[in-house]
Amino acid sequence: MDKSDKPKILIKLGTATLTKGGDKISRAKLEDLANQVIQIQQYYEVILVCSGAIAAAKQFIKLEKIGNDLKEKQALAAIGQPFLMRLLYESFRDFEIPVGQCLLSYHDFKNEQSKTNIYNTISVLLTNGILPIINENDTTATEEIKFGDNDKLSAMVASLLKVDRLILASNTFGIYDDNKQTIEVIDSITDVRKYITDEKSSQGTGGMHSKLDAAQIAQTAGIETWIINGHEDNFLLKALAGQVTFTSIRKI
Repeated sequence: MDKSDKPKILIKLGTATLTKGGDKISRAKLEDLANQVIQIQQYYEVILVCSGAIAAAKQFIKLEKIGNDLKEKQALAAIGQPFLMRLLYESFRDFEIPVGQCLLSYHDFKNEQSKTNIYNTISVLLTNGILPIINENDTTATEEIKFGDNDKLSAMVASLLKVDRLILASNTFGIYDDNKQTIEVIDSITDVRKYITDEKSSQGTGGMHSKLDAAQIAQTAGIETWIINGHEDNFLLKALAGQVTFTSIRKI
């Protein structure tokens, strides 16, 4: 199968997934991720959207004068982004997967020329067998730090690239009903919001409402969204093989 014939999937990995719910980026999780991607690439073109720059900064740098407001978080993101990419680069290098970084802001999606440039850049990376790794340009854009943990960004990129499936890694097996059972198939996003609380992970900033907002964007663009448990080993392979429970939000 030629690369151009492969369906595209975009996988969004939040901070909580990359840290496995802890305080540091998990090298074991990155190795698990790279091992899965090399297998998935046989059948799909893969794009990653990764959070975790702030967590990486806190892991490698000790700052004495740092607060918790927006400018401090932007500074942490500026420090942590190179560390995060180094960790990703090293993990994927071990599996001979070349990577390319794309830093985007929401303003890029308001300009048609910028959108064309994003599409062309990622398309060239994929054509040449290079894994695109996308993150918010946190030092100039504020929304990812304040809201969403890259959920919205992943949906906007998925819509622009017209991917076949958007996969949002979470710390749950999808969306639960009142009986704590996974709702496996969703047609109406509005109908399931009543089950969602405002709870967020200790590391992430999004929460399930943010993931449903992203799924709404994707659904409008005709893209199916999966919400899966990214803390599990081989979580992508198991979901694609139908071996674990997760929530699928159907495209319109």
